[in-house]
Amino acid sequence: MRVARGDAVALTRELVRIDSRNPSLVAGGPGEGEVARMLGEVLESWGFRVGLREAAPGRPNVIARIGTPGARSLMFNGHVDVVGVEGMTHSPWSAEVRDGRLFGRGSSDMKGGVAAMCAAAVRAAGEATSGEIVVAAVVDEEFASIGTRAIITDGVRADAAIVAEPTGLAIMPAHKGFVWIDVTVRGRAAHGSRWDIGIDAIRHAGLILAELDHLDADLLPRRSHPLLGRPSVHASVIEGGSGMSTYPEQCVLRIERRTLPGETPDQVRAEIEDACRRARSRRAELDATVVVSLAQAASDVSVDAPIVRVLSQSVRDRGLPVHIAGMSAWTDAALLNEAGIPAICFGPGDMGLAHAAEEFIDTAQIEPATEVLTRLAAAWCGGRGDAWPS
Repeated sequence: MRVARGDAVALTRELVRIDSRNPSLVAGGPGEGEVARMLGEVLESWGFRVGLREAAPGRPNVIARIGTPGARSLMFNGHVDVVGVEGMTHSPWSAEVRDGRLFGRGSSDMKGGVAAMCAAAVRAAGEATSGEIVVAAVVDEEFASIGTRAIITDGVRADAAIVAEPTGLAIMPAHKGFVWIDVTVRGRAAHGSRWDIGIDAIRHAGLILAELDHLDADLLPRRSHPLLGRPSVHASVIEGGSGMSTYPEQCVLRIERRTLPGETPDQVRAEIEDACRRARSRRAELDATVVVSLAQAASDVSVDAPIVRVLSQSVRDRGLPVHIAGMSAWTDAALLNEAGIPAICFGPGDMGLAHAAEEFIDTAQIEPATEVLTRLAAAWCGGRGDAWPS
């Protein structure tokens, strides 16, 4: 695959043209193998040292390095998997450009960002940086993040990282985490006429939902983060009942709690258990079990951290306004931070278009993002030593 060295827009188009639907989300999805091989070939032609390593069978991460090993290092991280295309209003893989917009699944989330970070890495290397830039194009971020987990397990490290998610060129050092909770409410099945022996699991689940409303409306707003605001809780799925004339024997509530930095799964489980206890005080026979099914930590890097300061200066140097904000979605930055790599989000595109029926990226954002990331990599990795903050 021939893409001109450092051409981020052309690389975006080639990435979008490849169907890389995540097979863990989409039955029959082809996965990331083809797009990873194409990207590896492009980066190798640009002068990177490239390796493909499977995080799962047929699903390889691309790890590409350029610059001097052992010196100051910077990681650019981005995912190449995409979600499904049902209901899209345009061709998902055409990469058509109309009125300055490049259309296609993954264009905004986040193949435009992947292209920008790759082009920035090769451009910065051309400025004779003394450090190493690591490009990690990973699989499966949209499901379980096995790609970034694998590179961490494999020992891939850097002194800092940029996750090139679509931030609209804002700097986003923090995002919320989440905890998924299953609450199983048990009743007693009986004929609908037998109020004397039946126990309604769905109605008891309703009492718990009322307590969750109290938690979300009255208690959680008392907590706040300067970039992320308050935490939240919502009921995502409810399942129960078997027929109109039968008392429901079981009802399952599936709940998502969005967490602030410092909040733990154990604390969240305790909150939901407290809600169940309050509901039980109204109906002594209420029987509920609370289980954490999945948890991902929040991510938080200080706005005064070196990587934030150097990126902010790089934005200014490009003549753009510096906007520091919280990220709305969960990203692999949390995993990198847990591994000791300060990681923040910055990239082209609009997260509001992610997973949407119409997904596009403004091509006018791709080049400025690439230029900012080029300046950042050159400064961070030693090309301009005076840019390194104390």
